Amino acid sequence: MGRLSQHPGGEAAPTSAPRPGLAPAGPRWEQWQLDRRNRRLGHAGVARAQDILARRYRLECADAAFELLKSSSQRSNVKLHTLADAVVRTPAPDRDATSWFPGRARFGPPRLPGLRLEAGARDSQGAVLKATLHRLLTITQTPMGNVQLADSGRLHLARHTGLNKYFTDFFAFVETPTTVCALAASARRQVTVRDVATSSVFDEASRQAILQTGSRAAHSVPLTSGKGRVLGMISSHHERPLTGFSRPQLTALHQTGTDVGRWLSWHWDTVVLDALERLHAEALSACR
Repeated sequence: MGRLSQHPGGEAAPTSAPRPGLAPAGPRWEQWQLDRRNRRLGHAGVARAQDILARRYRLECADAAFELLKSSSQRSNVKLHTLADAVVRTPAPDRDATSWFPGRARFGPPRLPGLRLEAGARDSQGAVLKATLHRLLTITQTPMGNVQLADSGRLHLARHTGLNKYFTDFFAFVETPTTVCALAASARRQVTVRDVATSSVFDEASRQAILQTGSRAAHSVPLTSGKGRVLGMISSHHERPLTGFSRPQLTALHQTGTDVGRWLSWHWDTVVLDALERLHAEALSACR
């Protein structure tokens, strides 16, 4: 996806051109094009999960599989697309097993010392992502930023502030290398674009989507698990070109990315797998 400079807050180097056919001609997408693309990408993972569930549990139709997904998602307080991604990525339970993950060890959520969380909110993904974004904006001193989570081989926008509708619709899903967040995810390190207007990181459609929201610079920080896997990204946007961040700022951002990445790993291994267990139990009950 491209090369990065040697220090973690450095300017990203040029990347390859975007893949053909991924964007309409010209730098700006029409709203109907964004809506159609986002519906397609949003539904793709759910459709794959529906097919898997329909075959595995011998459900009568895709609609029955969707209702099973939706019910388990709501009962577990896990996003539908997150649960669908888990169904696709997780090996199937043993045939006729009453439990998907027998003997699974359970642990409490890891500490998040840099985040402001209300009592009892440490196991809530929504609360953690909100606090993560607040922490990012405090460190980088900007009112604009966003959080993305990784699933189905792409990044999807999970939370944002200070960014307009065209930006959030355009970057609802990111699967090409021509963005700073994709570069940071690929390299598993922080990346700064000091001036969006002149940086060679972006294709023209992405560049214009950022500039039109009032951002002239961006900084992305990967959210990494203990094993170094990128589970999401946090990115700040700035009204003026950046000269860079201080070492203490970069250190604080890195620590935030590490802490929140480990929390996301715990959330997957605990809350999301609990949701799969509930789905499995409901499916077996429906089959009887």
